[in-house]
Amino acid sequence: MTVPLHYTQHGDPAAPTVLLLGSLGSDSTMWVPQIPALVEKWHVLAVDHRGHGHSSPPPDGPYAMADLASDVIALLDSLGLDAVHYIGLSLGGAIGQWIAAHHPERIRSLALLCTAPAFPPSGPWLDRAAAVRTEGVASIAEAVVSRWFSPEFAERHPEVLARYVRMVEATTDEGYAACCEALANWDGRADAAHIVAPTLVIAGAQDPATPPSTMQALADTVAGSEFVVVDPGAHLANVEQPDLVTTLLVEHISRAQDRAAAQDTPHMQSPARGATRKGTVS
Repeated sequence: MTVPLHYTQHGDPAAPTVLLLGSLGSDSTMWVPQIPALVEKWHVLAVDHRGHGHSSPPPDGPYAMADLASDVIALLDSLGLDAVHYIGLSLGGAIGQWIAAHHPERIRSLALLCTAPAFPPSGPWLDRAAAVRTEGVASIAEAVVSRWFSPEFAERHPEVLARYVRMVEATTDEGYAACCEALANWDGRADAAHIVAPTLVIAGAQDPATPPSTMQALADTVAGSEFVVVDPGAHLANVEQPDLVTTLLVEHISRAQDRAAAQDTPHMQSPARGATRKGTVS
């Protein structure tokens, strides 16, 4: 059973669509730093996971990654969107990997931020789900957000941390817990090798949840992907380094569109998907 997802639309609906989907415990406002630049060229959908933000009250869990991905596909179908440029962070990135592997025709390009092809071991995720169902998501909100930003950023911007603590606290207990179970039981490492969309992989140098080594392994599995480490940056690298991450995303989507246009032009040879570009930017 799919769940209707809340979304906000920005920009020209006639333009190609960029879909934004964020972290476990977030809502679509985490993408506010990126939206103004993206709408200059594209139609933007910022989406809340089931049980997060303003999405419909969630059904009881556990959920599978396929369930969460089906919500997104149902949203695209309801809006008459055949394919999108997909940007996902953490849980949103896992969902993007699932869709890109199982429904490649729905993904024009893929940007994976601070995510992983699997999140082992499962035990801590199941323990967190149990704690949230017993004590409420507010009981873990501060601990979660403390891992979203580098210590230096947290010290300089306590008001940002406070805002994101409130965001996590606003997530429904069942939505959060059941999404933890989806992460606990998902292993997309085999699927990653089947992703054919032009893919950008962005890691945060100080991310304790999905460190650069994890992201590097993901980039190595997705043929032709580009890998960049943002330094400084932790799990919400798009918030900590908004200008840099936005520039990387705009360039990536623009290249993907140019490549697609070249492939559609008769007698014009488009460039092959190149080798992975590796680097650290700050």
